[in-house]
Amino acid sequence: MRTALFIGLATLVVACVEPVDRRPGLWLSGEVAPAVEDWSFANDHPEIFVEVKTPYGVRYSITVVCASLEGALYMGARNPTEKRWVGYVARDPDVRLKIGDQIYRARMTPIEDADGIALALRAYARKYDRHETPAADAPPVQYFSVMSRD
Repeated sequence: MRTALFIGLATLVVACVEPVDRRPGLWLSGEVAPAVEDWSFANDHPEIFVEVKTPYGVRYSITVVCASLEGALYMGARNPTEKRWVGYVARDPDVRLKIGDQIYRARMTPIEDADGIALALRAYARKYDRHETPAADAPPVQYFSVMSRD
């Protein structure tokens, strides 16, 4: 009985490691890539994974969209006060990204200035064929700039 329970739990944990669509996951697996300065390759991927540290010592990962412009990487969180991961990033901005099969160590910094937000909007507009100016009734979005870390 204990063996079957252990095998069942182990299978469940292994099956639920990485996020799928809107379902969050735990830690990300893959080969850790060296630090990068030009994130342009991220535009080849419609979605990526972000792994954050929770206050409970458990890794938490989610699927997000991101966009690169002139080598810089931007990430946005729609309705940020409703997203747990945004709060986790506020506590510890060091994250891991999975882009394709590679893991990248990164640091996320909230963008607060209008010029920075405009760059993020331009990056998203180009990658996802959107308007650079959000609709008046669009939900709030917190944008982040993403930098590689060693």
